[in-house]
Amino acid sequence: MTSLRHNMAYLLTITILIVSVGRLGDTTGRRRLLLIGILLFTLACILCGLAPTLWTLIAARALQGLGAAIMMALTMAFVGETVPRARIGSAMGLLGTMSAIGTALGPSLGGALITGFGWPAIFLVNAPLGVLTFALAYRNLPADSSGEKTDRAGFDIAGTLLLALTLSAYALAMTIGHGRFGPLNVALLLAAAVGTGLFVFVEARTASPLIRLAAFRNPVMSASLAMNALVSTVMMATLVVAPFYLSRALGLDQALVGIVMSIGPVISTLSGVPAGRLVDRLGAPFVIIVGLAAMAAGSIALTVFPGIAGYVAAIAILTPGYQLFQAANNTTVMMDVRPQQRGVISGMLNLSRNLGLITGASVMGAVFALASAASDIAMARPEAVASGMRTTFAVAAALIAAALAIAAQTYRRRRAADPR
Repeated sequence: MTSLRHNMAYLLTITILIVSVGRLGDTTGRRRLLLIGILLFTLACILCGLAPTLWTLIAARALQGLGAAIMMALTMAFVGETVPRARIGSAMGLLGTMSAIGTALGPSLGGALITGFGWPAIFLVNAPLGVLTFALAYRNLPADSSGEKTDRAGFDIAGTLLLALTLSAYALAMTIGHGRFGPLNVALLLAAAVGTGLFVFVEARTASPLIRLAAFRNPVMSASLAMNALVSTVMMATLVVAPFYLSRALGLDQALVGIVMSIGPVISTLSGVPAGRLVDRLGAPFVIIVGLAAMAAGSIALTVFPGIAGYVAAIAILTPGYQLFQAANNTTVMMDVRPQQRGVISGMLNLSRNLGLITGASVMGAVFALASAASDIAMARPEAVASGMRTTFAVAAALIAAALAIAAQTYRRRRAADPR
């Protein structure tokens, strides 16, 4: 429960603020704000490691989430600013590889640090890394141009607060109860729906809105955000369901579960850079479709192929598909965005991903529990867990099919608009 609380503070802060800090970077200067974000993250890591009480740890994790939100939103924005158009795909693929390296190393390195030095070490180890990151960013990032700061007086405070409250309500609705929806979850979802309506109303009447609603009339932008959320929902399902399937249905011990679960991040690490290069060579719209097709095939394989070999084979198809999609989708969005909108658009991409992850943890977890027909999934029979796994990834395949339909429709529109 303690771990859940401080992790929730971190994730909620990122989700709530990532669009706002992206917009703030656009209006005040992205380099300056990114350097502040790195410092905040580093300071927060030290505070987490030294926290004397749970509530101090929660507050420090929230501050860490603010720093992480700034870094996540503005890193992708800098790709669009500093990388030539012909190589944006390669840069996005490299970002995907670096993210996968962190995912692969995190559990094993964290476990070793906790075993050897105690839990504060997993936070304190970030302090020297944060200092190194700050030095590299300070030395290599281009200076902010004066044009990036012309809109400072018009920062949309009302829209920022409304979006934060709306996202808080949705995130809490998806996480309270751990997949079991009660009256409080429904009330929070209704509050999120009302908040969305109020946010749209306010943004349509604000001279300098947090999010320009006209962006959603761009079919490519809307399609990219929708596909990103759907794909993230499916990827979270692999993290939620796989440990139960491997341990309960296949009977693997904890060490083997960890080894098998690490295969996906390793494949992701190896496929990120090649995926980015394929985007530069074949074009982002086509690679999006290829990536989604591979993800659909991988999801179907998880419903068909039994055993450890079947699981690994399916993940070996699903994970490179995800890297292809991510590199191509991010390239599609960031390649043509206006310079003064790069931060907020990058924030929206990251927000759609986070909302997909939150939804996947709740909804796909609930699908798995219902399909397993067990009141306590940790005690479910192996055949029930296997059945839940098949049903969950049948739903996942349907979600990817929906994303594939969106991609195909968008691709046809682009081809019709530009016959070349």
